[in-house]
Amino acid sequence: MDGVNFQSIVVVLLNNFWILLFLALILVPMVQRNLIQMERRRVLTKLGKKRGSQVITLIHRQEIISFLGIPIARYIDIDDSEEVLRAIRAAQKDVPVDIIMHTPGGLALAATQIAMALKAHPSKKTVIIPHYAMSGGTLIAFAADEIIMDPHAALGPVDPQLGDQTGVYPATSLIKVAQKKKIDEMDDKTLVYAEEAQKAVNQMKDLLKKILEDKCNGGSIDTIIEEFVSGKYTHDHPFMADDAKVLLGECVRTDVPQEVYDLMRLFRMEIGRRRPGVEYVPLSR
Repeated sequence: MDGVNFQSIVVVLLNNFWILLFLALILVPMVQRNLIQMERRRVLTKLGKKRGSQVITLIHRQEIISFLGIPIARYIDIDDSEEVLRAIRAAQKDVPVDIIMHTPGGLALAATQIAMALKAHPSKKTVIIPHYAMSGGTLIAFAADEIIMDPHAALGPVDPQLGDQTGVYPATSLIKVAQKKKIDEMDDKTLVYAEEAQKAVNQMKDLLKKILEDKCNGGSIDTIIEEFVSGKYTHDHPFMADDAKVLLGECVRTDVPQEVYDLMRLFRMEIGRRRPGVEYVPLSR
């Protein structure tokens, strides 16, 4: 009987062990996410009170591994633009807006919507870049009254990129190819791409003129457009803080608040398939 009872106890313990292990695999990540979420909100609240501003994050970390080891790559998309626009609308008209941005860029439409909404906010707008804000991220930064960059942070060109399933190509390069070849040497697809590329470049130049109007800048708007849109550099070319100061003038600073770096560490620790790219904590009066 003792042997039977012992075997029964062992079976019960083993069954409970697997149940507890299964629950732990589910619950532990949930608890970790909630703790990180709470800590992020604490840091955001602290920073908002310190600066007297509505703080919004637009952070797309690329380091996290998803299901079956497939890396997640996050970019500015329509969901992000909806959330950021909602956050900007939630800010009172006399409350400054700070956007903490870390992104490789993304959808041109989404970045344009965010940039124009930020520019339209009546109080002071600041974009804080601890590491990089390339492409569409740079477009959004241009809409701010002030850009605070880490000394080694980077902006990037905003020259349009066109493509399909076969590849993505710089619009300026497509235009140059069409200019160098005779029309009877090009297929219809190349001609269409070249025409669309010219439209895209013209549209981006016009957009930058609207965004940069009445902004502080060291050089002229034409100089900034030449540097960022003309295809002078590759699309991943970094404009470091010193380069940005030369082009944009005194509205570029390098005193990133410590809370921003603390926040970035919390985003790196995120676990899960879907990470929040945009968060904000309303400023309480």
